[in-house]
Amino acid sequence: MKLWPAKPSQENIDSAAVESGASSLLDIIAPAAVQITPNALQLGSYFCQTLYVYTYPRYVQTNWLSPLINSDLELDVSIYIYPQESEKVMTQLKKQVGRLESSRVIQQDKGLARDPELDTALGDVEELRDVLQKGELRLFHVGIYFTLYAKSQKELDDNLRRLESTLGGLLIYTKPALLRTEQGFNSTLPLANDQLQVLRNLDTGSLSTSFPFVSATLTSNEGVLYGINRHNNSLILFDRFSLENANMVVLAKSGSGKSYAVKLEALRSLMFGVDVIIIDPENEYKALAEGVGGSYLPLSLNSEQRINPFDLPLTIESDESGEEVLRSAVITLHGLLSLMLGQLTPEEDALLDRAVFETYALRDITVDPATHQNPPPTMADLTAVLANMQGSGSLLSRLEKYTTGTFSGLFNKPTNFSLNPGFTVFSIRDLEEELRPVAMYLVLTYIWNTIRHETRPRILIIDEAWWMMQHEDTARFLFGLAKRARKYYLALTVISQDVEDFLDSKYGKAVVSNSSLQLLLKQSPASIDKVAETFNLTEGEKYLLLESDVGEGLLFAGLNHVAIKIVASYTEDQMINSDPRLLLQPTTPAAPPIETPATEPAAVVAATEPPAVTDATPVAPTPPDPASVPQPPPPIAQA
Repeated sequence: MKLWPAKPSQENIDSAAVESGASSLLDIIAPAAVQITPNALQLGSYFCQTLYVYTYPRYVQTNWLSPLINSDLELDVSIYIYPQESEKVMTQLKKQVGRLESSRVIQQDKGLARDPELDTALGDVEELRDVLQKGELRLFHVGIYFTLYAKSQKELDDNLRRLESTLGGLLIYTKPALLRTEQGFNSTLPLANDQLQVLRNLDTGSLSTSFPFVSATLTSNEGVLYGINRHNNSLILFDRFSLENANMVVLAKSGSGKSYAVKLEALRSLMFGVDVIIIDPENEYKALAEGVGGSYLPLSLNSEQRINPFDLPLTIESDESGEEVLRSAVITLHGLLSLMLGQLTPEEDALLDRAVFETYALRDITVDPATHQNPPPTMADLTAVLANMQGSGSLLSRLEKYTTGTFSGLFNKPTNFSLNPGFTVFSIRDLEEELRPVAMYLVLTYIWNTIRHETRPRILIIDEAWWMMQHEDTARFLFGLAKRARKYYLALTVISQDVEDFLDSKYGKAVVSNSSLQLLLKQSPASIDKVAETFNLTEGEKYLLLESDVGEGLLFAGLNHVAIKIVASYTEDQMINSDPRLLLQPTTPAAPPIETPATEPAAVVAATEPPAVTDATPVAPTPPDPASVPQPPPPIAQA
């Protein structure tokens, strides 16, 4: 009986048909067409050609691949390294020494002059034998290949000349892989398949100079644009809140673009919903606040805005007790009073501490969190408490100018404003110089109590922070703010032009250590050594900071640091530029539009009201006066 094969099931037929019609990975990445010629390879619309290094100079500089990797050439670089066994290499070198010695003896027998090239080669081989015998170095066979890509053959030829010229300047010479274009292209693919096998001998020291990873990049898919990487022209784009802490320190000499860079970051961060709070000592941020519709709060003895130093946080965290909150407020207020009153004796210090607690108790504010909603006391209440204490005469006399004297309007009234979301600037320009550190301390205390009430991304910018480094109480407060800012989603930005004073302070160095971002712009020769010691700069980085233009410097972000150039658009520049030379330039107002009645000819209007002419307006030729033009004689009547 004849047996027929089993009929395939419909399920098997369907699966086979689906697999045959499905696209594979090769179908997706393969070009539309490939054309192989003796000197180039065409992949779809791209032309590519491979070059290999065939000779090196006697000495090669470190990072010699850096100009190629940081260039705008579209290329792939492959380095194949084959370690050699030292025993076999020693045998070959011994034979090489014999050949070289034999050549030198033959030349001497013939009476020829000494050949320096032969002596140099013999010395190199002997030196290599010595270090190999000691195990200090190893020998490697190395092949380095470059594959260039371009949209046209002409562009490819131009790129080839650029690459050969760059390497030729280093005495490193290359040749194109003629008649082996396919093998050259395959050798530079990430497949570790060396099909060219053009190898040269390099020892460990020479091979280390070819290490290709020579430039860092700070580019991510989120965050704001900080500038352009001066090494390879890539964008420096990242989110500072993604680092271990979002604090930033900006150090540079005056006029190097510190405020410009910080204002640019603040403007771009504002577009991502980040609140920006600024302490402005010189009114540099007023125009920016008005431009973005923010709040501008000038603090002076005559201003309407007031901050009560006795304010308590609006809310208490779950891990804090009422006693801890009250004690923290007393410590902060004690630091402010020490700054206002000057040096305190131990007796005065203890007396003032007890008086502050009693002042809160005067308004029924105790360790019970429910009492923290009561209206806080003022400086007048503190003086009333001190007046009933023995030995407080000196404190009362020094505190009098802040309660009833010249400075009473700023510190002796309840807080009469709130910190709104968005862009907020506290200006302290109109304050006397002795009040500036006190005002900065007071404003930072108010901001700190406010941001603890509601956690959301904020950037706090403190310009001219060297004011706070002059007093230990304010410097200590700033250091504590830098340590605790991350917990409340706060990014602290500290700006200082007095680099040496800032870094000489132990709290200034601590603030730098607690900042994941550091921006160093142009430095002065007097402070560059201190900066180099603090940030472990190399000699090249020191000279880069000394020779940088305005808006150029180094940006440290975590473990990476790059050379940066701050770049802004025209609109951004108009909003943030505070250069007085630009602000004082006269602007020519535009001519008002001329309304032409329908019944009046346009020529008559132009004659009666000519448009204004500016430097950018091309001047039309002036029509001649009709009276000055000779008229033709009247026609002669004919009979």
